[in-house]
Amino acid sequence: MNQARQKWLLQRAKELRRNQTPQETDLWGIIRAKRFEGLKFYRQYVVGSYIVDFCCPEKMLVVELDGSGHAERENKDQQRDKDLRQLGYRVVRVWNSEWNTNRNGVLEIIAEAAKAPHPAFGVSPGTVGGEKSP
Repeated sequence: MNQARQKWLLQRAKELRRNQTPQETDLWGIIRAKRFEGLKFYRQYVVGSYIVDFCCPEKMLVVELDGSGHAERENKDQQRDKDLRQLGYRVVRVWNSEWNTNRNGVLEIIAEAAKAPHPAFGVSPGTVGGEKSP
């Protein structure tokens, strides 16, 4: 990736941090500063050529909170998840509505994904990997 594109991604990530959705703000309040399972998460973090909502590089874990706009972007999201997995990341993708109604369940899914053996070692993480939470 060229330097201009990298600079643009970093600038855009800053803008996104300033303009989070209410769901992103809520989740960030829980997972920031190693408050969740002792894990260091970053928000609006650049991974490859993407900006992900939340990332724990130590566990190679990406968490995406999706609003209704993602319903018509399913093919793009699938490609993005595939690209992130090729970079070695696990992807947990959750609808905003799921976060609004089942925060504890979402946090449980994130915790399980962080604890699961990494798929690069031949073990499937189960409910994660680009699929929406139940």
